[in-house]
Amino acid sequence: MSLPSDGPSPALFFQTINAYQRTEALKTAIELDLFTTVAQGNRTAREIAQCCGASERGIRMLANSLAAIGFLKKDGQTYALTPDSAMFLDARSPAYLGGTLAFLLSPPLVEGFRRLSEAVRKGGTAISPQGTLEPEHPEWVTFARSMAPLMKGPAIWIAEWVKRHAPHVKQVLDVAAGHGVFGVEIAKVLPQTKIMALDWPSVLMVAQEQAKVAGVHARFHLLPGSAFDVELPQNVDLVLLTNFLHHFDEATCVSLLKRLYACLTEAGIVVTLEFMPNEDRVSPPAVAEFALIMLATTPAGDAYTFREYERMFRRAGFGASEWYDVPASNQRAIVTRK
Repeated sequence: MSLPSDGPSPALFFQTINAYQRTEALKTAIELDLFTTVAQGNRTAREIAQCCGASERGIRMLANSLAAIGFLKKDGQTYALTPDSAMFLDARSPAYLGGTLAFLLSPPLVEGFRRLSEAVRKGGTAISPQGTLEPEHPEWVTFARSMAPLMKGPAIWIAEWVKRHAPHVKQVLDVAAGHGVFGVEIAKVLPQTKIMALDWPSVLMVAQEQAKVAGVHARFHLLPGSAFDVELPQNVDLVLLTNFLHHFDEATCVSLLKRLYACLTEAGIVVTLEFMPNEDRVSPPAVAEFALIMLATTPAGDAYTFREYERMFRRAGFGASEWYDVPASNQRAIVTRK
């Protein structure tokens, strides 16, 4: 006698405990350039195998697995890309995400989760005293070089928001600029704007490359050093705080926000981009799970709610904050006025 369809099931257990297998399947497909090969018209296992330099048997098994997961569509003995795979996994697409594996599967992040039991007992990362926050950690160069495509959409959205709501902006401070894409996109839509990119010197070299490619390098200035120590410019109209505050505890965030408050003009604005869960801290799931990344890789970081960010800004002296869902992204933007 079978169990009722709504009864207990071990499916979630097996899906989760075996999740590493999906990771390796997707990683292998990207390494073999399978998705681009299919996009170029190679549809059977034999055709794909010949182009990828792999065995037909291996490709058949890999492609069937990818179809079962949802990365490919299968019709008879032929395969095709899904709309998501066509957008993000065809290497010819400007939104290609294959390069993000260098950071998302980097040794510090993977090691942080291998030692997650230690981190849970300790209440912070077990990989080293400071985790990925060690001064000039080399992984941030990897981040800057690999994650720009993923941030392109949010950067364009923020730039368009600034163009519509704060076209007067002339001086922008981009804190932890990383790849530089956020400042670059604002510079592209506001020709009068000067961007001051703050980050570790090695990371800023990547941002400078992005600015040169975009043709805005003459207005793209570098501020090498720590956001907590470097001398900040004055009369800043707009501060960009993208994917930075989640690395720290609330007191540290407030101390940084006080520094930023002091460098802003009276009409100054801060735009914060974050993985921000709802107040229940378990939804949306993909965002709520981000807190565990902070536990595994930082001493005291977290995925904060809007109410918590709003409290931090008010403690630093700021006025009202409002938040927006960023389209085609798991992230939310917070706009705070001085």
